[in-house]
Amino acid sequence: MLAAMFPPLHVLHADTSLVVANKPADLLAVPGRGEAGQRNLTAQVQAVYADALVVHRLDMATSGLMLFARGAAVQRQISMAFEQRRVHKRYTAVVHGDVAAASGEINAPLITDWPRRPRQIVDLHNGKPSLTRWWVLARGEAGPEGPRTRLTLEPVTGRSHQLRVHLQSIGHPICGDTLYAPEPGHSPRLLLHACHLALQHPADGTLLELDCPAPF
Repeated sequence: MLAAMFPPLHVLHADTSLVVANKPADLLAVPGRGEAGQRNLTAQVQAVYADALVVHRLDMATSGLMLFARGAAVQRQISMAFEQRRVHKRYTAVVHGDVAAASGEINAPLITDWPRRPRQIVDLHNGKPSLTRWWVLARGEAGPEGPRTRLTLEPVTGRSHQLRVHLQSIGHPICGDTLYAPEPGHSPRLLLHACHLALQHPADGTLLELDCPAPF
């Protein structure tokens, strides 16, 4: 049954405290509504690790590293680490256009666009503080719509759709983004991947770092 419902499960790390899996694009991170919502990475991981609990999410269209805590005590510990920004994540993205600078920051507060939810928008007066750091990885990639740039992204905060809205706000939306890019049809998927995860292991405090290269 699971084989029919899910793509193959790719676990990069598992121990008595944590599980880290590589979520494919277009697979829900957590259970959703209706029968289709049963097809999600959390259910797939819990079929193997029954005590695995969610501590963060990825958008359905985003692929890459997703961390699970094993048991409620570790879940509380890791959730606090996220709140205190002691869990560090990096993403790879391919964006529309030729990004001129080598690096930069996007400091733009975000809020839900309620008439068009789940879309988010920049709102300088009512939005929640949101910060993204970025670096150019490569230039010269070409798509049918024009030049593209490959970036490393580091979300300092963790707002919904933060990376997608922030890149759109500086004129370089992520390729394949059906909510925020002008021509998403030129890419078969959202070109956004959670490629790096680093945190102190909850059991002994040692640094745990995991990498998962982008599949695009």
